[in-house]
Amino acid sequence: MLRQIAEGVLIHVSEFLLSNAVVVRGRDGVLLIDPGVQGHEMACLANDLSTAGHTVVAGFSTHPHWDHLLWDARFGDVPRYGTARCAESVRDQLSDPNAKADIAEHLAPTGIADQVPLDLLGLITALPDGTARVPWDGPEVRIIEHQAHAPGHAALLVEDSGVLVAGDMLSDVLIPMLDMSTADPIEDYLEALRLLEAVAGDVSAVVPGHGSVGEDDRVKARIELDRAYVLALRDGAEPSDPRIGPSAEPGWEWVSDVHSGQAQRLA
Repeated sequence: MLRQIAEGVLIHVSEFLLSNAVVVRGRDGVLLIDPGVQGHEMACLANDLSTAGHTVVAGFSTHPHWDHLLWDARFGDVPRYGTARCAESVRDQLSDPNAKADIAEHLAPTGIADQVPLDLLGLITALPDGTARVPWDGPEVRIIEHQAHAPGHAALLVEDSGVLVAGDMLSDVLIPMLDMSTADPIEDYLEALRLLEAVAGDVSAVVPGHGSVGEDDRVKARIELDRAYVLALRDGAEPSDPRIGPSAEPGWEWVSDVHSGQAQRLA
């Protein structure tokens, strides 16, 4: 079910990893960001939009991970944007003829493999390098590109409403997950946090890719929490972070394993 979080901005939450789809209302339709995971959830979202009289006129994928690259035909055949680096990464992934089968195999233990529609996976339109705003007829949506978490990762700032769509950052349940394929994943992440901090004064709500919406003072608090975690990794220290260990949210205990893996790779 769609829920409004600010004027002109709504979210739809998937069961899988509390994945957030974001809808931004424009003049003639809506911008749909990271539309969801399971087919029945995207169908629900499409029905909600149709009932409200909204037509999808553009999409956006914040980064090139499979759960942010999905689509449903009921959203329409419209441009689905991503940064140039994001689109390049997606092309590289899909050049492997086994890419979709590998995703399905990865999902098999979750029990939702047959619920995730992969036929329209990753049909991303690359924006030119340096594009500052999403090209659509609606509120100004600023693109904040960085290299934390994934190539060409982008946060989006809906300027009129002060909503920051953070992609897979600034979550209350997931720790920072670094892109270990880069030359300096620690500095990449710290630089991304600096970019987000630079706009935090204009932000009234942050929507992470997974987890709950953070409002007002929680925006800067999440930036500080993520920074403290990354600095602890850099310094080889054990982070004091509520998202791992005994204080982790029920059902999210596996995040501690993600932390252990990152710490070992950086040691």
